[in-house]
Amino acid sequence: MASSGSGGGSPGSPCGACKFLRRKCAAECVFAPHFCAEDGAAQFAAIHKVFGASNAAKLLQQVAPADRSEAAATVTYEAQARLRDPIYGCVAHIFALQQQVASLQMQVLQAKAQVAQTMAAAGPQGGSSPLLQRWPLEPESLSTQSSGCYSDMYCGFGDQEEGSYTR
Repeated sequence: MASSGSGGGSPGSPCGACKFLRRKCAAECVFAPHFCAEDGAAQFAAIHKVFGASNAAKLLQQVAPADRSEAAATVTYEAQARLRDPIYGCVAHIFALQQQVASLQMQVLQAKAQVAQTMAAAGPQGGSSPLLQRWPLEPESLSTQSSGCYSDMYCGFGDQEEGSYTR
C-alpha cells in the first residue's frame, strides 16, 4: 500500500521526500530508502530547492541501485552546500581543504628543516636519521596543485559550520 520501504519510519508512513512533497509514498518510491521519515524531509527540502524533485528522481533512477545511497548523500551535500554558498557551492569547501593541505605541508617542511638544523648543530655524533633521508626537504616535492577534477574528492557533509571556510 503506502509503505515506503526501508526509508520510512513505520509501515504506511511516508518517507522524508514524500512527506515534504505532501504525497503518498508508493512502494516503488525512489526516495524512500534514502530519506527517512524523521529528518529526511529537511534534507530533501534542500534538494528540492536546488535541483527539483523531478530532476533528483531522474538522477537517482539513472544510477545503479547499489550506488543510489551514495548518490543521494552526494546530491544532499551538494544541495546544502549550494544553499550555504550560492556562488561556489561545494567548491568553496574543496578549496578550503586544499588550502589546509598546503598549510599543513608547509608546516611539515618547516618541522623537517628545524629537525635538520638541530641535527646539524648536534655535530657528527647526531648521525643521519633514516626517517629524514626518506623525505626530501625541497618544497617542490610537496605539490599543492590539484588535478582540476573535483569529483574525485570526497567532502563529508555536516563537518563544516556555515561560514567557517575561507575563500
